[in-house]
Amino acid sequence: MWRGSDIGSSFFFLYCKYMTFSKQTPFYTKLAMVLISLIALFYIAVLGKSVLSPLIFALLFSVMLLPVANFLERRLRFPRSLASLVSVLLLICSLAALLYLVGSQISNLAEDWPQFKQQVMSSVSSLQQWISTKFHIHIKQQMTYVNNATSKLLETGGSVLGDVALSLSSFLLTLVFILIDTFFLLYYRRLIIRFLVAVFREENAVIVYDIIAQIQVRIRQYILGLLLEMVIVATACCLALWILGVKYAILLGLITGLLNIIPYIGIFTALLLSTLVTFATAGATKLIFVVCTILGIHLIDSNVLLPVIVGSKVRINAFITVLGVIVGESVWGIPGTFLAIPVIAIAKIVFDRIEPLKPWGLLFGDEKDEMQPIPLKEEIKEDGHDVTNAPEKK
Repeated sequence: MWRGSDIGSSFFFLYCKYMTFSKQTPFYTKLAMVLISLIALFYIAVLGKSVLSPLIFALLFSVMLLPVANFLERRLRFPRSLASLVSVLLLICSLAALLYLVGSQISNLAEDWPQFKQQVMSSVSSLQQWISTKFHIHIKQQMTYVNNATSKLLETGGSVLGDVALSLSSFLLTLVFILIDTFFLLYYRRLIIRFLVAVFREENAVIVYDIIAQIQVRIRQYILGLLLEMVIVATACCLALWILGVKYAILLGLITGLLNIIPYIGIFTALLLSTLVTFATAGATKLIFVVCTILGIHLIDSNVLLPVIVGSKVRINAFITVLGVIVGESVWGIPGTFLAIPVIAIAKIVFDRIEPLKPWGLLFGDEKDEMQPIPLKEEIKEDGHDVTNAPEKK
């Protein structure tokens, strides 16, 4: 049975062969190999969506909860299993509190549904009068179009409700898998790190530890920065809409803050929802002010908050960010839009530390990217590895 060092030696031998082969291989052959690898990677991602998507979400949550688990183990002397369980329970309580806050605002909307319906009918009537005056389309003709569209919608209503129920059950099942995976990643985190180090040769332990440490630090900083940005945007939207006298200002502000996590796509979805609710409750008079307010907050967020809070943590250029969000949505749907930037950030950290892949890390990065941090010799030495040639901590 092979040991980890044997596997690492074999991998290093194949790596040397690859380097020798790559120097003698024509460019078009390398390009074909890269394209085939990318196609295979995307094919595996599509086939393994149900497994990989919860696993990556769990990885992000476990990285975020790692300081909590370490605190419970080292300071409060909790067993590792109990510390991991308590950390996951804290995550569940945080998510439940957020859902309760949003749900309470939606319940207020449900209580005002008769008034909301009346306001919608009034707004629609005003819109019909405006269309009839400007475009000379009679109201009866407009109602004919609306009735035809409504009948077609009702014909497919059963299938739509079935799809919604199926999506909801699938979401709940995925959430359960994410929580279970998070617990096991926290519980077996040391075993996983030992495995990753043992796969490679001992002299490569410095690079492996550096990659693991930087992934933990960068992803944790990115998630915390994203949460801070979400709170700031939600608070600013709530205050601005409340000052404008918009009904359901808190609900619209929370939705804007939550959807703001999705790059580029989320803000336009929040703008659409806010526009519909404002038009139904306040008419077209406040609609322009609401649109300008949300777009103004988005511009401040994109040009001030995002570079300061989040951009300094994950150095990825805007082109790769937009491309990653589009590809993530096409491969994994809505979860892919959330996972695109963390996955690209992890890939960039790996690329920056492996010599043949450094051009890809350069492509992902920004022109203002700084020198990568040097591995911490003390942390590597504590695990019993040879650190003779490892750089000192700065």
